[in-house]
Amino acid sequence: MITSKPMSGALGAEIAGIDLTLPLSKHDYNKIRKLLIEHEVIFFRNQDISPAQQKALAGSFGPLQTHPAYETVEGFPEITILESTEKKPTKIEAWHSDMTFRLHPPLGSLLRSKIIPDRGGDTLWASATAAYDALSSRMQQFLDGLIAVHDFRHGFKESLSEEGGPERLAQAIKDNPPVEHPVIQIHPESGKKVIFVNSLFTTHILGMKKNESRAILDFLFEHLVTPEFTCRFSWGPDCVALWDNRSTQHKPINDYFPAHRQLHRITIFGDMPY
Repeated sequence: MITSKPMSGALGAEIAGIDLTLPLSKHDYNKIRKLLIEHEVIFFRNQDISPAQQKALAGSFGPLQTHPAYETVEGFPEITILESTEKKPTKIEAWHSDMTFRLHPPLGSLLRSKIIPDRGGDTLWASATAAYDALSSRMQQFLDGLIAVHDFRHGFKESLSEEGGPERLAQAIKDNPPVEHPVIQIHPESGKKVIFVNSLFTTHILGMKKNESRAILDFLFEHLVTPEFTCRFSWGPDCVALWDNRSTQHKPINDYFPAHRQLHRITIFGDMPY
């Protein structure tokens, strides 16, 4: 029987009582999807799933996306490799929602641990739902209707500054021009409002002077990751995380260098109503 144990007051739950190496029954799928919407990010331990099983599991939640900037698992272009080594440490330091530089950002992502440091390397998640609910009604009204710009170039500026970076990412830049998203979104399944900006990809708010836009975004970026809106997951071997990209942000904690860390991620097409 599937059971869940909440991890914090705002979001996150560890799920037990299911073997993810087996195809999901309709009952189990409905239960897991309900838990995902309720807790926004859910975790499974001791799940030694293969790439094919990871693809099948993610695919049960919707069509799968590819990512223009990461290497992939051989034979599985949908599975991106998130890896940090002593010679090539990770560049992602900022809180973010995945791929909001696309017109239709992902519904969610399924992340599986492959190589985990002896210590460190946890990941944080934050609830954009809890963050919205904690705003004053006046601030909620002010933000409603504002439009923000999200840009692939902004999120990958470190990679673009490297030697050969512009050439390597030229096609990704061409395929992903800046897009506009409402600052406040209504989640299509929960019906709850969420704050939909993030420090990695959101550049400015339309219709505002630069300093006004910067002040509002800086406030939201800080507010979104208030500790009371977060949870923290310590990875172990064969762990799986499934999160709702429509209502969360996440951030790796890069405190394990020079150790090796590798995870495999699949991203699911989005369905936000804009």
